[in-house]
Amino acid sequence: MNATELIKGPEYNFLRNNSDLKNIIYLTLSGSRGYGTNNENSDADLRGVLLEDKKYLFGLTSFEQFEDLQTDTVIYGLKKFVRLCAEANPNALELLGTEEDCFAVITEKGKILRENAELFLSARVITSFGNYATAQLRRLQNALCHDSLGEREKLKHLRNALSAQLEHFKRTYTSFDGGAIKIYTDGDVLKFDVNLKNYPINDFIGIYSELSNTVKTYNKLNHRNNKKDDARLFKHAMHLIRLLITGTDILNGKGIITKRNAERNFLMDLRGGNYRFDEIFVLANEYQEKFEKAANATKLPREPDMRRIEELLMRFYAEN
Repeated sequence: MNATELIKGPEYNFLRNNSDLKNIIYLTLSGSRGYGTNNENSDADLRGVLLEDKKYLFGLTSFEQFEDLQTDTVIYGLKKFVRLCAEANPNALELLGTEEDCFAVITEKGKILRENAELFLSARVITSFGNYATAQLRRLQNALCHDSLGEREKLKHLRNALSAQLEHFKRTYTSFDGGAIKIYTDGDVLKFDVNLKNYPINDFIGIYSELSNTVKTYNKLNHRNNKKDDARLFKHAMHLIRLLITGTDILNGKGIITKRNAERNFLMDLRGGNYRFDEIFVLANEYQEKFEKAANATKLPREPDMRRIEELLMRFYAEN
């Protein structure tokens, strides 16, 4: 069943009955079906964009997004979607690269939005695609390769993993002196010292958030049910490598290629557990190197042209 037939089912009646959803300009399959990595058990996730009703543009309330949990459908207001794309959010950008057989709804404005996808492509992709994928893969490696270690050894390894992230932080956020952030163990407790002056608070929040996520992910992985959780981890690893591939293409000027037809067999082998975790980490390093090479050579602008993006927004609203 294609996407246009899918939304005719009674479970999607909300698309027809909810007055807030009357101006959908674009609705597409996303997730595994959008990436071309779906199997017989994959759900049909829908993501889309609508023009907000005038009451949300000029009134006291705003519209950011609509969600239907039963069908896993998310529809963004145009203003929020454009903002996410300008920030190079992978989940948003990839919606602009799905293939025609994934379209459930596409209007003329939806086509114009897709045709202007290059407006949102900038060097911000280096952070949003690359750093996220790399950090997640490192967490998988640090946890999975040390399941048999004692608690103190695991703590030591987590400390090393967190300390290694500091180099990533220096590249991503406002740089800081060596030793300004120190991570160490004190008996059975992991601790850290921070000595930063005149440091941007948003950058510090980003650093704290990434460190926190690393600890949370590490702890979850070290207490996993191997057979049950490994399938989830293989799928997770597959998507992370897919992100590196997609980001590399964007940085190389190839645009947003969401459905990975050329790599489908490889990605499905990853998802199916046909690679050991140690092999996955070797592959991750290889794709990270390709990504970094593309990042160093990219001809994308440092920042998106917000003036042109705003003009596109105003054009859509003026014609509504």
